[in-house]
Amino acid sequence: MTKIKLNCPVPLHYERIVMAHGGGGRLMQQLLDDVVQPIFNNPILAQKNDSAVLSINSPNIAFTTDSYVVKPLFFPGGDIGKLAVCGTLNDLAMSGAKPLYLTCSLILEEGFAIQDLRRLLMSMQETASAAGVSIVTGDTKVVEHGKADGLYINTAGVGILETKQTIHAQAIRPDDVIIINSDLGRHGLAVMLERDGFDFQHNIQSDCADVSSLVNDLVQANIKIHCLRDLTRGGLASTLIELATSAQVHMEIRQADLPIHDDVQSLCEILGFDPLYIANEGCFALIMPADNAEQALKIMRNHPLGKQANRIGTVMQTTERGMLTLKTEFGMSRVLDLLSGEQLPRIC
Repeated sequence: MTKIKLNCPVPLHYERIVMAHGGGGRLMQQLLDDVVQPIFNNPILAQKNDSAVLSINSPNIAFTTDSYVVKPLFFPGGDIGKLAVCGTLNDLAMSGAKPLYLTCSLILEEGFAIQDLRRLLMSMQETASAAGVSIVTGDTKVVEHGKADGLYINTAGVGILETKQTIHAQAIRPDDVIIINSDLGRHGLAVMLERDGFDFQHNIQSDCADVSSLVNDLVQANIKIHCLRDLTRGGLASTLIELATSAQVHMEIRQADLPIHDDVQSLCEILGFDPLYIANEGCFALIMPADNAEQALKIMRNHPLGKQANRIGTVMQTTERGMLTLKTEFGMSRVLDLLSGEQLPRIC
C-alpha cells in the first residue's frame, strides 16, 4: 500500500519525501519552505504568487519548455538538475535569445532522499546563477514510490531576442558552412556507462553545459547566422538530417573534420554504437555563410566551450533535397539516414 501521512508534522530535518494529502498540505508546504525556496531564493519567487510577474524590456520574446527523465539522476559530468537548466538555456540560445528566467516543476517519488533533492536543486541554482538567470516559479508534486524513477523535472524558459536576424532552418542556403563547437557523443555514453555499470577504463564525462554565452558572443559580434541547433537526442546526424529535410537542401559532412574523443570512438567500436547518432548536451551546429566563417571560428575558439570548434561540412549546390551525406576519410560518400529507434534511450 501507498504510505500516506495526513496532518502529521514532519521534523525540520526529515530525510525522505513522503506523500502529502492534496497539493497544499503541511508536508508540501514544509518541503517548499525548507528545501526548494531557500535554494532558488530571489525577489520574484519570494512573492509566492501562482504566476511570476516579469519585467522584460523587449518586443521579441523567446519561450521554450522541456522535460527531463534521465536515468540515472547523477552521472559523470552532471546530473538531472544541471541537465534541466542547461537544456532549456540552450534551447533559448538556439533561437539567438538571451535567457532571462526559468521555471522548475518537480515530480518527486515518495521516499526520495531530501539530501539528494537538495544536491540537485543546488546544481540547478548554481547553473542558473552562472548564466545570470533566475528560477522564478514552478510546481512540486509527489507520486507513489516506484512511479517516477526518483525524480522528473520540467523547466520552461523565457529570453529576449537581441538580434534582428531570423535564425531557423528555412534560412539555410547552398554554400553555407556547417560548424560545431565541441566533440561528439560524450553525454550519451557517459549516461549509458553509469546506468549499466560497465567496467571499462575510460575518461568520458558528459559535455553538459550552458552554451548561451558562447552564442551571445557570436550575436554581439554581428556574425551572420542562418541556423543554430543543439545536437541533443539523436546526435549530429539526426539533427542535420532534420535540418536538411526542413530546408530542402543537401548537406555533406567530412569524417576527417569531426572532433571525437578517443575514448568515445573506442567504446563505440566495442559496443556497436555510431558516435554521429549519440546525444550531446553542450554541442551545437552553426550554419552560416562561408564568407565570415573564419571570424566565427575565432570567436568560438576564444570561449571555453568552443576550444574544439571546427568547420565540418557544407550545404551543397545540388538538385538533391533533404539529404545528409558523409565524406569518409577514404574519399567515399555515403548517405546517412534517421535511425528507426534511439540508440540510447533515457539520456535527457
